This record gives sequence, C-alpha cells and structure tokens, in this order.
Amino acid sequence: MANTVRNQPGVENVTIEDSNPLQNIQSGYEQNKKRINTIVFAVLAAVVGFLAYQNLIKKPKETKALTAISFAQTYFAQDSMSKALNGDGQHSGFLNIIKRYGDTKAGNLAHYYAGICYLQLKDHKNAIKYLKEFDAEGTDVQYAAFGAMGDAYMESGNTKEGIEYYMKAAGDKDNAAITPLYLYRAAIGYLMTNQADKAKENFKRIRDEYPQSMQARETDKELARLGVLE
Repeated sequence: MANTVRNQPGVENVTIEDSNPLQNIQSGYEQNKKRINTIVFAVLAAVVGFLAYQNLIKKPKETKALTAISFAQTYFAQDSMSKALNGDGQHSGFLNIIKRYGDTKAGNLAHYYAGICYLQLKDHKNAIKYLKEFDAEGTDVQYAAFGAMGDAYMESGNTKEGIEYYMKAAGDKDNAAITPLYLYRAAIGYLMTNQADKAKENFKRIRDEYPQSMQARETDKELARLGVLE
C-alpha cells in the first residue's frame, strides 16, 4: 500500500512505499527467483549426486576391491610375490587392484603390499615408489610402512633417508614390537654415518624403555663397544 504526500505548490507529489519487511522479501524473491532457484537446484543436485555415488558406486566398488585384494593377499602370505603383484591370470594382483580400485581403501592398501613385494624382490626403486603412494595415515600399518621405506632406502644406499624413515617408524612409543626394532636399525645407520652420539641415544632408549625386547639383548654390547658402561 502506498501513501501520497502533497507538497508545496509547484512541487510534484511524492509516493512513499509502506515499510513491510515480509512484502519486501517476497518482492526480492520474485525478482531473483530464477537465480535463487538455480542455486538451490545446484546444491540439491550435488547432495543427491554425492549420496548416489556413496551408495551406488563407492560402496559396491569398495566391496569388489576387498574381494579382489583377498586373493592377492593369499599369494602374499604364501611368499609368492610375483603372483601377489601381477595376479594369476584369473585373479588380480596388487598392481591391477591399484589401477582399478585406487580410490578405495583396499586400493590404497594395495600400494603398501606392492611396496613390500618389490622390497622382497630387491626392486628398491619400485618399493619406494609404491610405499610413498600409500596413504598410511590412520592405518594399522602406518609405522610398519615407514620402516619398510627405511629398509628400501638403506638397501638402495641412501642411509640418510633410511635413518629418517626408521625414526618415523619408531614414532609410536607404546608399540613395544616395532619401535625398538627401528630404533635399533636407525642406530646402526647412525654408526654407518659416524654419528655415534645419536646411536648411543637410540641404544639407551631401547635398554631403558624396552628392556623386554629382542633388541635390548644386543644394546649392552653395542653400548660397551661405544664406551658406555653404566
């Protein structure tokens, strides 16, 4: 509804719209209806598309990937690294699983297995390649993967990188199986690169923090050899 205000003679009448917020919103919507609806429909389409991907594509793909990787894992457990990598002609190996299901959790894990296979086959370049492509964050084998990277670098002659990954592998203080193992390997690496003080630190950690570990049996001898007698 509009009010008309009559001004002084000679001045045109001025029309003032009533202030009605609801009416203003409705008017704004009508003017921008096409643009607003386009945005809303785009958001809805994205949500529906995501849900469809999760339920119709991703979940079935994850299931197929898990089935495929189970056969490759069987060959891996049997120490048949070539078949684990390349398959047996009927079932896929880790390399084909990576190619077909690389965006799944099983496909990610296949990178780790492929890296270990190549490490066992003494192909250190490919071992490093696939282990680096493995997203270890939050997995049960995160520290083992770091340790395998350390092995690959050490065996390829890159002692510096080997030590770095061994120390990453020893990052879980609560893991009494893996941590002392890689502390020990890192200590050997330090000795190889004339870093005796750092080697001593690792040997002492093993002795003091992991006295029940297999590596602790060797630390006293190593420390004595380095002149540490206490």
